[in-house]
Amino acid sequence: MTENIILAFQSVWSHKLRSFLTMLGVIIGIASIIAIVSCIQGTTQQIKENVVGAGGNVTVVSVTTSEGWAVDPSYEQISGVSIVDPRAVDDMNQLASVEAVSLIHTRSYTSDVYAGDNSMTGSLTGVDANYLDLADYRVVSGRGLVDEDFTHARKVVLLDVAAARALFPGQDAINQTVEIKGEPFVVVGLVEKVVTNQVEIKNMTDYYMYSASTAMGSAIIPDSTWSIVYQYDEPYSVAVRAPSPDDLSAAGSSVAEYLNANYVTGTSHKYTSVNLEETAAELQQIATAMTGLLVWIAGISLLVGGIGVMNIMMVSVAERTREIGLKKAIGAKRRAILGQFLTEAAVLTMLGGIIGVILGLSLSKLMTLIIGIPSAVSVPACIFAVAFSVLVGLVFGLLPAVKASRLNPIEALRYE
Repeated sequence: MTENIILAFQSVWSHKLRSFLTMLGVIIGIASIIAIVSCIQGTTQQIKENVVGAGGNVTVVSVTTSEGWAVDPSYEQISGVSIVDPRAVDDMNQLASVEAVSLIHTRSYTSDVYAGDNSMTGSLTGVDANYLDLADYRVVSGRGLVDEDFTHARKVVLLDVAAARALFPGQDAINQTVEIKGEPFVVVGLVEKVVTNQVEIKNMTDYYMYSASTAMGSAIIPDSTWSIVYQYDEPYSVAVRAPSPDDLSAAGSSVAEYLNANYVTGTSHKYTSVNLEETAAELQQIATAMTGLLVWIAGISLLVGGIGVMNIMMVSVAERTREIGLKKAIGAKRRAILGQFLTEAAVLTMLGGIIGVILGLSLSKLMTLIIGIPSAVSVPACIFAVAFSVLVGLVFGLLPAVKASRLNPIEALRYE
């Protein structure tokens, strides 16, 4: 076997240009597959980071209908759901995969916040003392919420930069007054999210999925003032922080199960956790399906490359007919001749596969630099690609090798 490999490399080296042209189909096929797989793997990983990790490892467990549809307490009466005891926070903090929880009230895409003729369309959240740290908010101007704001139900509000710009264009928002459902609130601070995992926004779908609410603005008030604004008590939602994006769905499910077991008595509503991993998985399945289609298309290049290998090996057998006849005349067995030519075909395509892997990885990195498509190196895919290229050589080199092994030594020695 070692001798056959050495002879194969010598044959490739002695016909460098011809060997390269023969390998070209294999190189293009393998490079295409590696580039596609690398980009798709990078894309699927980016999808998971964007969908699961965009919220800073935080998900919200909220009241939904029994079918799982979101409800708005402003327009729909919620039955069979008790108000969560704030002391239950300690119990929920002990649940599996939970790092921290915070009781909140929220209105998404509300227009209830305005200052004079200016209004803010975005989210309004009534929070407890734990929320700002849990959700990775930091104060950039003014102050945050203090204990007295909660105990005395002070009508104070925090705005993010987008909300402040919408409500007070060209002005300092600190100590200004906004109205929330007609109730005056004093702006005591500006806040912003600490970005630990920057989401790439490449189209409008990404915009609405990841950052539309942030772009439109957010206002935060103490939860003790929520009933002042909306005039009635309503069930809490629970913001849940997990140690990592991989634990996020498990943490949300643990909290939802706890709340349903202890605070839900009816059958029309329940607490539900948004399963971000399922959302990410659905998007990843689309990307994976596209991968399969593109890999099959790229595989056509391998088929063409394999035919090229078969052709050149046929030429090689014809060129070395006298050599084959001489070897058989001095006792070489058919399997030795078969092994020699199969090895040469396998070495030829293996070299093409290795060059193709290197070229494919380079192309994926180039695409990342030029058009921003994320890429990820898949070691199993690289190993499989090289192994598959060797298999192509064995399959398409078999016919020429069999032909060489069946040559009649006398006729072969007479061959001109």
